[in-house]
Amino acid sequence: MILSFLMGVVVLASNYLVQFPIKHFGLEQILTYGAFSYPIAFLITDLANRSYGKLAARKIVYIGFAIGVSFTLIFSTNFADLISLRIAIGSGTAFLIAQLLDVQIFDKLRKREWFIAPLTSSLIGSSVDTFLFFSISFYSTGIPWVTLAFGDLAVKVFVALTMLVPFRYLLKTFKPV
Repeated sequence: MILSFLMGVVVLASNYLVQFPIKHFGLEQILTYGAFSYPIAFLITDLANRSYGKLAARKIVYIGFAIGVSFTLIFSTNFADLISLRIAIGSGTAFLIAQLLDVQIFDKLRKREWFIAPLTSSLIGSSVDTFLFFSISFYSTGIPWVTLAFGDLAVKVFVALTMLVPFRYLLKTFKPV
């Protein structure tokens, strides 16, 4: 339940932060703050998968999905604003598909070197998540969603690489199945 709650908080924070472009260094058309928080969801899923197995990781995804979408609707959605609603729908759709894909890929690669499964599953899941989220949320809105998606994905790749450090460290505290 703790991992599911953390997953929901990550989704809520990311859905809120994606509404704010980074206005420094000319990144306004390329990057939002949500790109930095969302990859933590893949760390949670991968640790759950490694420690408790594929079925438990899926449960965490489903519960995290329910919590994240509920939190987003309650705390971050302006029902009078179409983009806000599209963000909630895009987030839920992208999250569920990408996280379940992450669980499946991780499970298939779990017996290889310790870093192969989390890195590969996170990179593929992040790519799917990014395309689905940005296209559902911002297509035909006038928001430069394609450049934002590429900027977002670049950060997710960087964070996926960075998340290998806590993943490796936390492996020592969790017993793999």
